[in-house]
Amino acid sequence: MPVMMIRGGDLDLVEYDFRTFLPGEIPKTLGLEKNNYRLRPKKGKIVVKAPARIHLSVLDMNRFAPDHAGGGGIGFAIQCYCTAEVECTRQGLLIDYNRSVIIENFVAVFNKAVGYTGGFKIKATDHERKHVGLGSTSTVMIAVATALNEAVGSPLSNAELRTLIGHNYVEETADGAIAFGFETGVGPAASTYGGMAVMGDELVLVYHHAFAEGKNVFIVVPPTDISSAGTKEFDLLMNRARTLDYRDRELKAYFLLMDFVPALERNDLKKIGDVIWEIEFRGSKRAEVEHHSYRIYQYMSMLREAGLEFVGMSSVGPSIAIVTDKSRKEIQKILAPLDLSIAIATKVDNNGLSVTYGK
Repeated sequence: MPVMMIRGGDLDLVEYDFRTFLPGEIPKTLGLEKNNYRLRPKKGKIVVKAPARIHLSVLDMNRFAPDHAGGGGIGFAIQCYCTAEVECTRQGLLIDYNRSVIIENFVAVFNKAVGYTGGFKIKATDHERKHVGLGSTSTVMIAVATALNEAVGSPLSNAELRTLIGHNYVEETADGAIAFGFETGVGPAASTYGGMAVMGDELVLVYHHAFAEGKNVFIVVPPTDISSAGTKEFDLLMNRARTLDYRDRELKAYFLLMDFVPALERNDLKKIGDVIWEIEFRGSKRAEVEHHSYRIYQYMSMLREAGLEFVGMSSVGPSIAIVTDKSRKEIQKILAPLDLSIAIATKVDNNGLSVTYGK
């Protein structure tokens, strides 16, 4: 992997060695192994179903990097699910998932953190919408982590699981190795609790509230040939996005505290949408949207002008999330002149992940 350059300002230029490693080679247990847990491995299958997330914005790109989780952010859970099935075994590790190396890495970290010496049989299923802003990796990982934890007697809290995932968040590489990825904690928090999550730095859940209960959510994926993964994502987030967040991070934080949270409290979808629309033009979010060309802004602006209450691009895109009272038929009529179509029609998940027990 290459050495990437990070520029945050005129006097801020550093090199980041985007090195790869094998699963389990660099475990970050965060001192959790010192707690000497009394594990109680369970018989049978643990099944966890976790909702995907829409990641609306990072608060400050300068506070995170591929090996440093954080940055804060906001996002909400949707009724589009990933599942994980876990069984304790005497020894060994059997993984049924097409991205097995990311699970293998976390299992090694988890085992070391809690002191588990047995084996696991794991099957994971994701929503198969990769690298379009719906958080397939983070959703699968919180599902797997919760199932592992439940299977051995729940030694870790939800916050500890989220932190363990964040500091060990990886993406696979073409040669079968892994590399650290970007993680704010928004995905695991929204998936765990449902609704809207507001994160501070260091993966801290600052605020959580139900969002848009009963409203419709439509995901539109505009055509783009711009990559939102790998070194292209790194260059985007660690350069122009950081520069813009130096300028706008205080304004974004003010919007969230003074306008966004009060609007959530009173379930004012229009005001929430107005705040998100402002953030689309501020800081790192502006860099993410412009990464896919100004055409994305044109799409979103026309959707807003059509009377849709909430329009925002998820993560580094290109998925656009629409939250509205309007029906599918009404949305299709609005999208048709733009040559866009509905990729996913769903609703907000305000319940969060579920745990069930099988034989």
